[in-house]
Amino acid sequence: MRSIFLHLHPAKVDRSSIEFNRTFGLGGMAALLIVVQLITGILLRFYYTPVPGSAYASVVFTKNQVLFGQFIRNIHYWSGVFLLLIAFLHFLRVFLTGAYREIRTKNWLFGLLLLVLIVFLNFTGYLLPWDQLAYWAITVSTNMIGYLPLIGESLRTTIIGGTELNADTLRTFFTFHTAVLPLLLLLLVFYHFWRVRKAAGILMPEAQEKPEMIPVVPNLVFKEFIVALVLLAVVFLFSALFNAPLLEKANPAYSLNPTKAPWYFAGVQELLMHFHPIFAAFIIPVSVAAFLAWIPFLNYGQAPNGRWFISEKGLKSSVTTAKFAVIITLSGILFNEYILNFETSFSFLPAFVSNGIIPLLILTGLMAGYYQFYLKGQSLSKAELVQAVFVFIIVAFIILTLTGIFFRGKDMALTFPWRAF
Repeated sequence: MRSIFLHLHPAKVDRSSIEFNRTFGLGGMAALLIVVQLITGILLRFYYTPVPGSAYASVVFTKNQVLFGQFIRNIHYWSGVFLLLIAFLHFLRVFLTGAYREIRTKNWLFGLLLLVLIVFLNFTGYLLPWDQLAYWAITVSTNMIGYLPLIGESLRTTIIGGTELNADTLRTFFTFHTAVLPLLLLLLVFYHFWRVRKAAGILMPEAQEKPEMIPVVPNLVFKEFIVALVLLAVVFLFSALFNAPLLEKANPAYSLNPTKAPWYFAGVQELLMHFHPIFAAFIIPVSVAAFLAWIPFLNYGQAPNGRWFISEKGLKSSVTTAKFAVIITLSGILFNEYILNFETSFSFLPAFVSNGIIPLLILTGLMAGYYQFYLKGQSLSKAELVQAVFVFIIVAFIILTLTGIFFRGKDMALTFPWRAF
């Protein structure tokens, strides 16, 4: 048992590496939530029937008739939400401390894959209640696949097993949610932790003095135990106060208004409001994914130092870039909503050009101007410059997501949250 434990932890660690501001326990919290998801998922599986005619009734039965059924369902739902948020925060921490290069490159790539798996675990589970919210959210999301060039429609038809959601869709989503994706996730989590252990733990800034090594037990393990208790308390509190959403049974003949994708795809759906579908659902997301996979392989000329935001100059440029991203994203949304609709204003051009190439060129020009008039003058290193681009992408994505979730009302019109529904 000691050998198994030391597979995850060494016998001793640097005291400074277990300070709260270094790790936040995000990796451990994500692992704990995966365990919670597995346990509650198994319990819910006893009563769930993956058939459209019975799925909704089985969820209602679990909710109303099974002892603690509603509470277990709430825990499963909220732990899934928290898992995705914590995995995203962990992803940010890894990048902003430079722990994605050199010996950690492979783990960065596998970490990105883990994040994708967590998203799709949430996505495949979203359909299972077979209520109006699930049915139309998945319909919107799978429709986005149809925008992919050449293979979009055929790929969408293959995934959902037809032209609209049906029994084959539910069976496929259920199989992936309860068998395929959890197995892949567990395998990758074990490998991910092993890669962290092989890289000697988290990346730490170089210390002037010799590091003080302290035993893992009880120092680190006690902190992990406290973090685990607090996390479980938060999840249980949310589960006691807020029920997992469940509307009436799915009705293909009656769509919700507004019809929204699941919250983690709200940013892409909002992007569809402003760009041609090929750009919003394919070119921009694929470009961002390629950028994230490519950055570890750049020649930075210096090793990562483990400091948050690399340096004071890196922090300053990142904060300024975040402000720039907020201004540009919000201005673009408002401009496109109330002042100029590219597709109608340039109706004499193909939509691919008027609502795709033109707005993308404008955005590229604004970013080029920002680089020329601000970033270039800061004499940033390559790592700091890449960090600034990363911050712009993340902040813009967060603004788009929040807009799609809270500021889109009936007919997807821009509105205030208290008037959105």
